[in-house]
Amino acid sequence: MKTISSTTRGAKSSGRSVTSARAATFTVPGLDRAAGERVAEVLQERLVSLVDLSLTLKHIHWNVVGPNFIAVHEMLDPQAAGTSTMVDDLAERIAALGGVPSGLPGRLTQARTWNDYSLDRADSLTHLGALDVVYTGVIEAHRTAMVRVSNDDRVSEDLLIGQTRVLERYHWFVRSHLADWAGGMANAGSNTELGAAAAVAAKSRKQVGRKTRAAS
Repeated sequence: MKTISSTTRGAKSSGRSVTSARAATFTVPGLDRAAGERVAEVLQERLVSLVDLSLTLKHIHWNVVGPNFIAVHEMLDPQAAGTSTMVDDLAERIAALGGVPSGLPGRLTQARTWNDYSLDRADSLTHLGALDVVYTGVIEAHRTAMVRVSNDDRVSEDLLIGQTRVLERYHWFVRSHLADWAGGMANAGSNTELGAAAAVAAKSRKQVGRKTRAAS
């Protein structure tokens, strides 16, 4: 079998370019190319965010421990799968608009404006405290994106609205583990992943301490 050299595998063949990241010469009917490019750019930003979210959900799924392990472990898998479906929908919409959707790891890392998720192996409620912060950021950004595309493309706005509805339901599942009967949150006042995780861990220790004293 003939081995293909690295130079042959490059972007050109016989002096002609064979690939391009430029927008196409078309977009969906009813939009001009400039509008299509603006919308595709916003959707690519959301694609990056949701790829990151789906991987973060899997990371937590693998690294959650503690008494509520199985409940949280099994809750997160459908969320990761659902988020991956959203990524595919965004990518296909970008392509329909004439854009070039990208999920390549290097490009995603280059494009994102946030750091990796902060926790590795941790108690289930501690992870959920941090995940609450993650979902808050993703949903806020999705809502902002809705506004950014609304004047250009109501179809893409509708796509983002539908995704936000599902993301908010996932977020509710997470927050229901952290809420108390009075409507308070175990990670209240925390706006970083580690801060939220620490707040939940501290509250859990206090609750265990009270139960121990009550039993003695």
